[in-house]
Amino acid sequence: MQKDLTQGNIVKTMLLFAGPMILGNLLQQCYNIADTLIVGKFLGAEALAAVGSAYTLMTFLTSVIIGLCMGSGTIFSVYFGKKDNQQLKSSIVSSFLFIAAVTAAINILAFAGIRFILHLLRVPDDIYSLMYEYVGVVFFGIFFIFLTNYFSFLFRAIGNSAVPLCFLGAAAVLNIGLDILLVVVFHQGVYGAALATVIAQAVSGIGIAAYVLLKEPELRPGRDHFKIRKKTMLEVVRHSSAACVQQSVMNFGILMIQGLINTFGSAVMAAFAAAVKIDSFAYMPAQEFGNAFSLFISQNYGAKKTKRVYSGIRKAVKISVIFCLAVSLAIFIFAPYLMQLFVNVSENEIIRTGVEYLRIEGSFYFGIGILFLLYGFYRGVAKPEMSLILTVISLGTRVLLAYLLAPISMIGVWGIWWSIPVGWLLADLAGILFLKPIMAKNLVKDRSHRGLRDGGRG
Repeated sequence: MQKDLTQGNIVKTMLLFAGPMILGNLLQQCYNIADTLIVGKFLGAEALAAVGSAYTLMTFLTSVIIGLCMGSGTIFSVYFGKKDNQQLKSSIVSSFLFIAAVTAAINILAFAGIRFILHLLRVPDDIYSLMYEYVGVVFFGIFFIFLTNYFSFLFRAIGNSAVPLCFLGAAAVLNIGLDILLVVVFHQGVYGAALATVIAQAVSGIGIAAYVLLKEPELRPGRDHFKIRKKTMLEVVRHSSAACVQQSVMNFGILMIQGLINTFGSAVMAAFAAAVKIDSFAYMPAQEFGNAFSLFISQNYGAKKTKRVYSGIRKAVKISVIFCLAVSLAIFIFAPYLMQLFVNVSENEIIRTGVEYLRIEGSFYFGIGILFLLYGFYRGVAKPEMSLILTVISLGTRVLLAYLLAPISMIGVWGIWWSIPVGWLLADLAGILFLKPIMAKNLVKDRSHRGLRDGGRG
């Protein structure tokens, strides 16, 4: 069901629209967290460090695919809104073939370069074999990740968020069940955890693709749509690449941080692996609220409802900041107990390191909450290059400070932890400084043009 964000109570509209997106991402986080939690509890710190580091690697590899799918979703939404079903189907074929080809290339390179990749990540000797075993299996799931994300973005583009939710939920439950079966019952170690993930991804990817073919005839291309048109393909490549670059830059920076963390040994790696999962859960609602806010801005910007845009900005900032402050307080208080969900109580060093990370970064969640809103605003007013600039500032600052401060013996790993909120706050400052002139140039202009048109008709 499509949602008109240009009408009704602003706060209620944004929250109702963001709700399904938040739930979907929660399911995705559950999908990703199952390996980490079960491995940490039943296989120990070294296995947790290996799986956690592999998760960061997989996030980077799949960010390219997710970015491409996200960009294609924008095209689908435009043609669906125009009721141009023929061009929609042509775009579906062109984008599927393009992204499938990129996915296949990524998969081949990943398998061919496993040892080289682990060398670049500076994986310690004590966990090298575990991580090699794990990634050697999870790389088989890359194509299924493409299928799940491609068809999920297609459904959301036509206003249907229920179908992706169902398949994500089924995959999350299956992944957790298989983790318990293969790791706890059959003692298959990290191989079992990886196999559980790939099977769940396969069920989700193949299942949602089959659903489209069998249940959605309006999305099913015919023979004529497989005639690739240069104009359509160029449109797909252009839109998909823009979203892909931002996703890739963001996750490449995170991958560089992971490489630096790996130099501090398996205990710090395990602490980071657990803490970053808690982190993802903590600010994920703010991230999805920022995505919903982007669509709110986009619709109202297109409808020339300038006053509603300004009001929406003020209310969105209040909602996000209040939520982030509440989560920060909860994380500060419960950090030790949250870490114990992932590692045994006896792992004192891992728990202490994870708590330090969570309390430093968690105190500044309002910074990333505002940053998500800035990303959303700039995408909404057709300034996606600004989102990329803010990503570069945030990640660039984080990487630069981390690599400068971490080698100093008196600072060490704390330099990595503190670099993260500093990057958020500097990106916030840059985004806010550019906000006023961009709003004045775009929003006021739209309002004045509407006034001229209204006056002319009168």
